[in-house]
Amino acid sequence: MIIQVAVFKYTATDASGKTIHGKETADDKNQLIQKLREKGIYCTSFTEEKEKTQKADAKFKTKDLSFMSRQISTMLNSGISLVKALSILVSQQENKKQKAILTEVYDDVQRGKSFSEALQAQGEAFPNLFVGMVAAGESSGNLDMIMNRLSTHYDKENKTNNKIKSAMSYPAVLGVIMLVIVVALFAFVMPSFAEMFTDPEKIPIFTKILLAVSDSMVNYPLIYIGVIVALVLFIKFIKKVPAVKMWWDKTKCRIPKAGKLICTIYTARFAHTMSTLFASGMQMVDCIQKSVQTLGNSYINKEFESVIESVKQGDSLSASIARTGIFDPIFTSVIYVGEESGNLDDILEKTADYYDDESDTAIDKLTAMLQPAMILVMGVLVLMILLAVYPAMYEAMGNVG
Repeated sequence: MIIQVAVFKYTATDASGKTIHGKETADDKNQLIQKLREKGIYCTSFTEEKEKTQKADAKFKTKDLSFMSRQISTMLNSGISLVKALSILVSQQENKKQKAILTEVYDDVQRGKSFSEALQAQGEAFPNLFVGMVAAGESSGNLDMIMNRLSTHYDKENKTNNKIKSAMSYPAVLGVIMLVIVVALFAFVMPSFAEMFTDPEKIPIFTKILLAVSDSMVNYPLIYIGVIVALVLFIKFIKKVPAVKMWWDKTKCRIPKAGKLICTIYTARFAHTMSTLFASGMQMVDCIQKSVQTLGNSYINKEFESVIESVKQGDSLSASIARTGIFDPIFTSVIYVGEESGNLDDILEKTADYYDDESDTAIDKLTAMLQPAMILVMGVLVLMILLAVYPAMYEAMGNVG
């Protein structure tokens, strides 16, 4: 998205008569004067500088959305207008791309657009959940409360994402170390053992294969680097193919033991999002659609199409979700209790808190499963190399004897 803004260099005075010099972006001089008036200063003269063009292709991360939502909620509760709140946000923003996006949102709201329409006009900069919640807040007249809920929601989501990244850092480091060790063994250790064989004809087949790999790694390293790069690019490409993505997303949910833990994380995210949306007054079907979209799993999205149709036809949410077999049975039972008692919003909120803790436990268990698996793989690779070099060691010791 290309944003073009005119920059004005102005001289203005405040209520006490103090002279102020500065710069401001605006479409024309009338908008410039209006912007300065909202800041409590009055323009006395200005000059238009060269028009600037910025490419705003940034996306707001969960941390940014949580901070922005909290700021807007606080300012709205303090009696500050939405336009003024957005103006303050723009002035505080340090990221240039994000500032350009917020500037356009501020300008659109000033021109008469609703806040949600201004956010939606920015394409993928803001997630659909955020835009939908803002629209619900505007229609109900509780935008301050909705922004506070969004702040809490994205704060929890940010903590979960950080916990996943932190948990995966050790397996990632272990994987790099494993790769370095294997490369070192093939590149430096294996060639020295090759010289111990006095009769090449007596070298075992398995040893010959590993020696050939070692020799190719030493003499043609660029081929291996090229293969690795090509493999990474191929995986990135094929993951975007709908059929492959569907297969992989389905497989993740059905891996023995690990699949159940992954679905627990999905359950926690769905419960928390559903709780936030339902409490905001959004319709049930919209709540389900937006909640399942936050999971980022195409297989679950596909399965929930039948859930949405069932709910539209009058079936209960708990029964519709239970038929998919994706989420924890306890979760669907709790939803059933909420539906029967008429306190679904309270039940969802308490369930979300419970599954937040369950999600943390699932992440820890997944990490605990990965570490020994990677150590086992590294052990197998080292064992293969030892089996390959053992005949050479045996022959060398025999010659010494």
